[in-house]
Amino acid sequence: MTLMTAVDFDLYLITDRRSLPPGQDLLATVRAALRGGVRAVQLREKDLRAAELYPLALELRKLTREFAAKLLINDRIDLALAVDADGVHLGNHSLPVAVVRQLLGDQRLIGVSAHHLDEVKAAATAGADFVTFGPVYATPSKLPYGSPLGLSPLAVASSNAPLPVFALGGVTAARLPELRGGGCSRIALIGAILQAVDPEKAAREILRGLRLKSPPPDPLLG
Repeated sequence: MTLMTAVDFDLYLITDRRSLPPGQDLLATVRAALRGGVRAVQLREKDLRAAELYPLALELRKLTREFAAKLLINDRIDLALAVDADGVHLGNHSLPVAVVRQLLGDQRLIGVSAHHLDEVKAAATAGADFVTFGPVYATPSKLPYGSPLGLSPLAVASSNAPLPVFALGGVTAARLPELRGGGCSRIALIGAILQAVDPEKAAREILRGLRLKSPPPDPLLG
């Protein structure tokens, strides 16, 4: 399927206002990240009700449009349609991908959380556009989801997946070389930008690291 809305980004910023340093504002931090080059943002404030999420989604829609960036809404198809977002991100307890595709049509993105290659392939078969794969490293936001998967499963998924794979969980600028060495050139993250003293600078450094020429995949990771 050919989408007018394509996966044309390598860095996927996921929001979590509770992870911000004291006194920092989510919208101001996202604006800084967009200035730094982020071109895809997922609104993920899972503890907020729809009435609280809607105005925040509207503000993020304005921000992302200002920077020609994409906005995806975690799980909430209704909110994604209400604010004309570019798509949704689905988890293990969301509606099936095929059902969501019927609701959204072909012009919006569907991202899916995956934890092993079978889930990646199933998401692709069902009509998803990309997956986040993890947690790759230990990270507080992913503790409820179990132990980190490590680099080897990520390398296998990246080399065998029929759709883009974004490494998720504990991803930092310092870990980009080994991620690229394992064949993964797309990342999703929260803290490395939202918790940075200078989110704009952090985004620029991460994007610079992603765009370096990747070394050949390490056979020990396969």
